[in-house]
Amino acid sequence: MRRGYVRHLHSLGSLPLTSAIKFMQRSELEHIIRASGEIAADDQIIIIGSQAILGQFPDAPVRLLSSMGADVYPKNHPEKANEVDGAIGEGSSFHELHGYYAQGVGTKTAVLPADWESRLVAVKNENTNGVTGYCLEVHDLAISKMIAMRPKDLEFVQELVRHDMINKKTMLYRLKQTDLEDSVRRVAGARIKSFFKS
Repeated sequence: MRRGYVRHLHSLGSLPLTSAIKFMQRSELEHIIRASGEIAADDQIIIIGSQAILGQFPDAPVRLLSSMGADVYPKNHPEKANEVDGAIGEGSSFHELHGYYAQGVGTKTAVLPADWESRLVAVKNENTNGVTGYCLEVHDLAISKMIAMRPKDLEFVQELVRHDMINKKTMLYRLKQTDLEDSVRRVAGARIKSFFKS
């Protein structure tokens, strides 16, 4: 898979890699969207991880963009996420060439509030070559991070709060709209309230 993909890297276009770039840029996410769409033969790609922030905030603070991988899956062919991961995932020729990569994930990877799909932020331009990337809305993204509760996820949410990119009322409402065990909901709710304390 990876060797075959290398032969047509140039058909997907390339972006220069410089050692100075240590965070993902919007144009790089667009490149991942384009490449993922071609590999999966799907013109709609869902982005659910940290880099989804680039949909709503193309110039997001650098500390939110430290991950060089974008969690994605083809909307209409989610079963092809493994193909995307194999072709342009971590350690692939694509990753080595460009310095960023796609991580193919499952549709249930992120725990999200009800109706999250209606709030997706579309990314489509010349750089995506007809493929539309759908990025999580910032509060939905933040809820998924609060549920994951890994240190890096909580730091991500704290950074969103620091830059006034999310608000407490919406976060608490979205938490109520998320299918969770009561114990998890209580812990997440307490953390959200603590993050917004002045």
